[in-house]
Amino acid sequence: MPDKKLFLLTTALITIGIICSYTLSAYIVVFFEYNNFHFVLRELIVGIISILIMWSLAQLNPDVWLHRLGLWLFFGGIVLMLIMPFLPSSLVSEVGGAKRWIKLVGFSLAPVEFFKIGFVYFLAWSFSRKLGHHGDMGVMEEFKRFAPYAAIFVLIMFLIAFLQNDLGQVIVLALTLAFMLFFAGSSFRFFMTLIGGSVGFFLFFIVTSEHRINRILSWWASAQSTILAFFPESIAKHLRIENAEEAYQIGHSLNAIHNGGLLGAGLGGGTFKLGFLSEVHTDFVLAGIAEEFGFLGVFVVTSLFIMLLHRLFKIANRSHNDTAYLFSLGVGLLITFAFMVNAYGISGLTPIKGISVPFLSYGGSAMMASSVGIGMVLMLSKKIHYKPGDKK
Repeated sequence: MPDKKLFLLTTALITIGIICSYTLSAYIVVFFEYNNFHFVLRELIVGIISILIMWSLAQLNPDVWLHRLGLWLFFGGIVLMLIMPFLPSSLVSEVGGAKRWIKLVGFSLAPVEFFKIGFVYFLAWSFSRKLGHHGDMGVMEEFKRFAPYAAIFVLIMFLIAFLQNDLGQVIVLALTLAFMLFFAGSSFRFFMTLIGGSVGFFLFFIVTSEHRINRILSWWASAQSTILAFFPESIAKHLRIENAEEAYQIGHSLNAIHNGGLLGAGLGGGTFKLGFLSEVHTDFVLAGIAEEFGFLGVFVVTSLFIMLLHRLFKIANRSHNDTAYLFSLGVGLLITFAFMVNAYGISGLTPIKGISVPFLSYGGSAMMASSVGIGMVLMLSKKIHYKPGDKK
């Protein structure tokens, strides 16, 4: 039997996401003169489809379908991202000069969301075949072993960071790659070397893009007072930026969180969604939850995510082969880093990256892709054999 707890936890998060798409989209509905149920009906349809996808995938034989589906998502995602810049505007949606969505009947599809699941499967499958324990290998020998994956990731960075202008997705994928590599058997020394190199790459992407530099400066203008309070004044004065434009989105997000208090303003009672936070039902959904449901609401949502991740990692730990272990782990890491990057951004701890919260943020592609990943893990969970006395 597929893991019922994982299925129910995911369904609960999808249900909360549907509720949020209704209560947090009030301003957008009025401003663009949409029907009151414009967003919630679409999210409800996507939510039902996502649950059906999970359940359907859970019924399949992983020995037959996991490899086919995983590689199809990986190579299909690469092909779609390669051709999207050359497709006419009638077939793709362009935002800020980047083509990220393919137009289908009634909705748009973001290939990168499905590619992420394929990327995790490709790494799990390839790592289980090519990598093992590092033994007495030096850092250079480990890097030679890693070089083909580095080349693939450079291609991915070009497709997502340059062609789609989406550095946030690259950060999530890079963190997932690094941790999967570590759990596949690489040494801690090589892991730290890889993290250091990744930081260098991301600094390069930042300094070569004016809008990313401005975003960093805007974030620092908002966060510097809090951070520099821990530094001696002799150091702080050199790090402080005067007359910098503050990130108003972060400021309103923090105000929304503060306004929610312990129990929140109540369902529909939030005020910062009324034009202060743009499209709060998408990237700022956690701030919206904090305002309307308070600390208690955020605690419940976070607890659901922690329990979901616990199920994923438990399935990984009891998986029957290395590919299943690394894939289940990788899906959990994708969800973990997406949640953390979003949560840190809306709380002002890091710059905002435009990463959605899995299952909660409005958007069909992200919800369906995450459901595909969970469905594939549910498929694998049927192969788990618990020992007598183990808690399921």
